[in-house]
Amino acid sequence: MTVTEGQLQRPPAEVRYADELAALRAADDDPRPPGWRLSLRAARRFVVGDERAGISRKFVGHVSLVERALVTLATNRGLMLVGEPGTAKSLLSELIAAAVSGDSALTVQGGAATTEDQIKYSWNYALLVSEGPSARSLVPAPMLRGMAEGRIVRFEEITRCPLEVQDCLLSLLSERVIAVPELDGPQGMVFARQGFNVIATANTRDRGVNEMSAALKRRFNFETVFPIPDFDTELALVEAEATALLQQSGVTAPPRRDVLEVLVGTFRELRGPAERGERMATVMSTAEAVSVAHAVGVRGWFLRGEAGTAADVVASLAGTAAKDSPEDLARLRRFLEQEVPRRKGGQWRALHDARHLLAD
Repeated sequence: MTVTEGQLQRPPAEVRYADELAALRAADDDPRPPGWRLSLRAARRFVVGDERAGISRKFVGHVSLVERALVTLATNRGLMLVGEPGTAKSLLSELIAAAVSGDSALTVQGGAATTEDQIKYSWNYALLVSEGPSARSLVPAPMLRGMAEGRIVRFEEITRCPLEVQDCLLSLLSERVIAVPELDGPQGMVFARQGFNVIATANTRDRGVNEMSAALKRRFNFETVFPIPDFDTELALVEAEATALLQQSGVTAPPRRDVLEVLVGTFRELRGPAERGERMATVMSTAEAVSVAHAVGVRGWFLRGEAGTAADVVASLAGTAAKDSPEDLARLRRFLEQEVPRRKGGQWRALHDARHLLAD
């Protein structure tokens, strides 16, 4: 059965923005680093947008960050994106990989169970037993494919991997070669082609789970992705992303802007106390705000046939703001009971009136 883009819950960037990538490639006369599909300037336009050329803005962040990231990837150093959860590190890595390689699918998802063969290569054991080690029985993992094909490899949540798994990247990033000792001759060495590099991500909240070694850190340039500082920018982003998600969920009613204003304002207030030493255990990120806005719209549409209200915000908040710590639930209650009444507007009043919906 053929699967169309419309049937996918989340098409990769190179599929979602195929027309934009094609247009940029057709008009790209600037010099390109070896192995790149686009020049640095065209790749930057793809990520940050260009209204005159009809290229949409996909990443809300400083242009200088995107430029530094692209310059890093054009060198022999890997790119490490660090920051709070939900600050679009993975989105940025996906967009850059799509622009540079035309493919963002070579991805390693880091975790406690990640093994070295999931990064480099493994074997088809039926063929291995019947034929012995051969190129036909070799099963390439993302890193080997990226080196052999000259493409960007994305390594998500690298610090969640055990140290011995992290350190298998040392020789890959310095020598740019993977040795396959089971194979003889030229097949036993896979050298990186032009265009290969690595984009890794790590959360600042739990980066110390398996702190990277100093040797591995030296193979990367570090760039910090910060939360969105501006309310209007964050509101516009939440509205755009929530609208797209709701359409995919079969909700035809667009989200109400006044409800989204209350939602985004609540998230910004709940993440703000970190500056006063009252940091919540849960990260109230923009990504979480989009998730709650999506839930509000689904709840309102499928239960009542409407776009969703401030009461739905309260009902959806408990699973976001109180999933890590009882203190977070208490902080949310104090906010609804003591701070929300000071704000003006009908939806803020509705938020206060619905505080009883917050589950115990």
